[in-house]
Amino acid sequence: MKPDWNPHSDDVQRNQRAAYDDMRERCPVAYSEENGWTLFRHRDVMSVLQDTENFSNAVSQHLSVPSGMDPPEHTAWRVLIEKYFLPDAMCAFEPQCRAISRKLIESAVQSGTVEFMAQVALPFAVQVQCAFLGWPDELHDQLINWVRKNHRATLAQDRAAMSEIAREFERLIDDMIEVRQSSDATEAQDITTSLMRDKIWGRTLSNEEIASILRIWTVGEIGTIAASIGILGHFLADQSDIQKQLRKQPSLLPKAIDEILRIRGPLLSNRRIAKAAIKIGGREICEGDRVTINWIAANRDPDVFPSPDTFSLDRDPSMNLLYGSGIHVCPGAPLARMEMRVFLEELFAASTVVEAVPGSHPSLAAPPASGFTTLPLRIR
Repeated sequence: MKPDWNPHSDDVQRNQRAAYDDMRERCPVAYSEENGWTLFRHRDVMSVLQDTENFSNAVSQHLSVPSGMDPPEHTAWRVLIEKYFLPDAMCAFEPQCRAISRKLIESAVQSGTVEFMAQVALPFAVQVQCAFLGWPDELHDQLINWVRKNHRATLAQDRAAMSEIAREFERLIDDMIEVRQSSDATEAQDITTSLMRDKIWGRTLSNEEIASILRIWTVGEIGTIAASIGILGHFLADQSDIQKQLRKQPSLLPKAIDEILRIRGPLLSNRRIAKAAIKIGGREICEGDRVTINWIAANRDPDVFPSPDTFSLDRDPSMNLLYGSGIHVCPGAPLARMEMRVFLEELFAASTVVEAVPGSHPSLAAPPASGFTTLPLRIR
């Protein structure tokens, strides 16, 4: 089949949002050899998210618990996972998250001018993730390197490298499990130890299953939170009037964060496999075809979000696909929302203004990442 577009073209690399907006209007269900069928319209994306009979999440050659599973297997794993993100757990973790935020932001304020992605956003994402999972601080640099290697391999579609990176993470988890087993950590309260005690269908989880859960949480959390913090920092610097409004009315932060991240999405896409022949947007999709959901384009669809570049707190939150929709909606959404709210609360408490550095230019991330790779900011 002749491709409708090239996901790695210069136009896409240069400005993802503009390229995806163009595709949504010009060819909303588009074929490429790299991605299979890509859906850009909100209504088409929603039709797939709600249709687990015709679309499967089992798209990876690696075990993917639970995001790469379908019901009924997914249902049982989802119950096990969701308890880690209940309100009481978020309240218990918030003081740690706040302390990490405060330390990084105070350092940034003392510096005045920072490369926000390298000095604030990525360290924040790594440190809060390690704290949440109960992992030692010594892993911070190792995890940053691991995330960067994973991104490079994914960008290059280097399957061999991606497999080795997955095995590298599994070895890291195996080491932590071994330490906990050898020390008889029966009283430990960290999540890794808790997963070792969990049971599914009357049995304990295998090391491979624990590693899969933690790998998905780590890749999703670190990459997406770092991108999100960068997007929020850039938006505040670019939209000084909105920054002033949010500083005066911090109660608006939860809705404002979701809206800012709708405008410039931190997560590019997810995949599905068609389980049956089906027609979407006038295109014939065959059984076994790959289907890619483009979150950025769907969340900027003017049929759902009029004037999509305009910041508005009056939009219907149920239509925002920042965390997905349907049975696979992100289970970690409560954690991500708490982390970003706390980060901005601490940022506003420690500073009077976030602004761009005169003469500097941020660099946009290239697919499969989103947001920024460099972002010079002045915080004072």
